[in-house]
Amino acid sequence: MSRTARVERITKETEVLVEIDIDGTGKAEISTGVGFYDHMLNQIARHGGFDLTVRTVGDLEIDAHHTMEDTALALGAAFDQALGDKAGIRRYGSATVPMDEVLVRAAVDLSGRPYVVHDEPVLAPYIGPVYPTSMTRHIWESFGQSARITLHVDVLRAARPGGHPDAHHVVEAQFKAVSRALREATAIDPRNAGVVPSTKGAL
Repeated sequence: MSRTARVERITKETEVLVEIDIDGTGKAEISTGVGFYDHMLNQIARHGGFDLTVRTVGDLEIDAHHTMEDTALALGAAFDQALGDKAGIRRYGSATVPMDEVLVRAAVDLSGRPYVVHDEPVLAPYIGPVYPTSMTRHIWESFGQSARITLHVDVLRAARPGGHPDAHHVVEAQFKAVSRALREATAIDPRNAGVVPSTKGAL
């Protein structure tokens, strides 16, 4: 059964198209107008093993908030739609990912109950010209809400002793960790073929 989805989200602030194939090979075509965000969404595809297309046109003349938020909402909705009734999946996934001096842990439960916990240190306000680091938490909250998942993202180590966090490394390690956790959680469990992994019988 194909685990694919196409989601369009159109408002007065943004127009977003997301297409995803859960069982892909990591191919990505990403364009949001926010260069660092494009780089992060490419991590979702590559390290998650998902084929992902994202095309967003937003009101960047104001700021990047609406563009980033609405893209995350559409991406989460696409994940939820592609997974269907979630029969046969592993459901849980976790990953601890290093990136030089940074160490991040992500854990996910494709539970149908949206809940997001995010812990990171104070970072420089921007990465590149238009990616506000304050939006990273909101990206995970928006994605988790629309994907209907429980998601924990914890930055366990952010800097060398006496140093300052490298915002690029801290955020990128988060996206890589979440990608690897999603890859594990969405994988088909051969010991659970065709069965929804819940004693309730539904997720």
